[in-house]
Amino acid sequence: MVGGLDRGALAAATARRAPNEPTTRAAGRYLMCVQVRERATQIAVLEGRQLIQHWVSRPSDDATEIDGNIYLGRVQNVLPGMEAAFVDIGTPKNAVLYRGDVRYDLEDVEEGQSPKDARIEQLLRPGQQIVCQVTKNPIGAKGARLTQEVSLPGRFCVLVPGAGTSGISKRLPDDERKRLRKLLDQLRPQGYGVIVRTAAEGATAEELAADVTNLVQTWEAIEELAARAPVPALLYREPNLAVRIIREELNRDYRAVVIDDRALYAEVAAYVQAVNPELAGRVEYYDREAEPLPLFERYYVHEQLHRALDRKVWLPSGGSLIIERTEALTVIDVNTGKNVGSSNLEETVFRNNLEAAEEIARQLRLRDIGGIIVIDFIDMEIRQNRDAVIAAFRAALARDKTRTQAFEISELGLVEMTRKRVSEALVDAFSTTCPTCGGRGILLDEELLDGA
Repeated sequence: MVGGLDRGALAAATARRAPNEPTTRAAGRYLMCVQVRERATQIAVLEGRQLIQHWVSRPSDDATEIDGNIYLGRVQNVLPGMEAAFVDIGTPKNAVLYRGDVRYDLEDVEEGQSPKDARIEQLLRPGQQIVCQVTKNPIGAKGARLTQEVSLPGRFCVLVPGAGTSGISKRLPDDERKRLRKLLDQLRPQGYGVIVRTAAEGATAEELAADVTNLVQTWEAIEELAARAPVPALLYREPNLAVRIIREELNRDYRAVVIDDRALYAEVAAYVQAVNPELAGRVEYYDREAEPLPLFERYYVHEQLHRALDRKVWLPSGGSLIIERTEALTVIDVNTGKNVGSSNLEETVFRNNLEAAEEIARQLRLRDIGGIIVIDFIDMEIRQNRDAVIAAFRAALARDKTRTQAFEISELGLVEMTRKRVSEALVDAFSTTCPTCGGRGILLDEELLDGA
């Protein structure tokens, strides 16, 4: 049962809708396309006709795409020197839990010692069973990252069991934050923290209460399972990628969600009908047999994906970006290229850098580039121009839901920034390391090295 509705019955009824039933598409700046194939499901988000985000999900990702899952794990070993513990959660690689993500009781702290000063070996011991949540997928040789501060996301709220504080999204207008604050004070259950999401804008008290009630029931079921499950055990799995992204993204700014698989369409339509019925009409089925073109070709996603995998990106005025990845960081070089300007060099460089700032923010989001990033803007002599470029860059980054931090432009024209790495980048989703060169991009002259 979902929100008082039988999910199976609702899905079956939704699937019986005629595939080509005419619909009046709602107004909105975004369009989501979901393409399902045997090897992978791909999800693309377009702003107008421009691709701005893309995700890939494969059947094999059950072992690697585990962000948000909750586990009953067993502490394998505690490393005081790293202030971390390795935890067996049933995945191929042990996950890591850092000291700052450990949840503990005050009795675990030695008398006279501040809780903040408690060392990880005082709080955790090998063999201990803990309930933990994945905050970062395993990437490469690194295992998943964990936290004991568990949170459950819903449509309008995030429930934080055991927390005493609550919050409201800073993306909401001040008047809406005040309205939601009053509602939050009334509906927050004892012993839980509640964070109100941006999607709650305009939500009624009844909608918020129903969301919180559903999340509390989910947490109680997780606690019950944790009490009797063998260790390690998966206690809660995030829904499939399409449903998860729709939960995070879908709002009134989307004109449609178009899905080319009937079974997934029925599941998504049932979910949206249950949690956000006013948007249910924006979920559409794309009949591959009736339509002349595949979904991604119909909306020009394929050609934009090919461009997003190239190291060179052209800017509208003729300039370009060169994007290079290394083990430690990603480097982006800004060039004027064919942009020769019309007045003077400083103005040409300034306009080129402004274009580059907007495009770099889009490329970071589209390619899902994370970690440390260094951007080499073209040198500008005038301080006000440098300030204007970094301001434009930060404004463009603000549209990215992934946490970013960008520092001022240095005297060398460099911007150092970070973007939280949650999952594999776009290029990793579509590629494998070259077995011949091992990813270096060069072939050594073995004959010369051997001295033959």
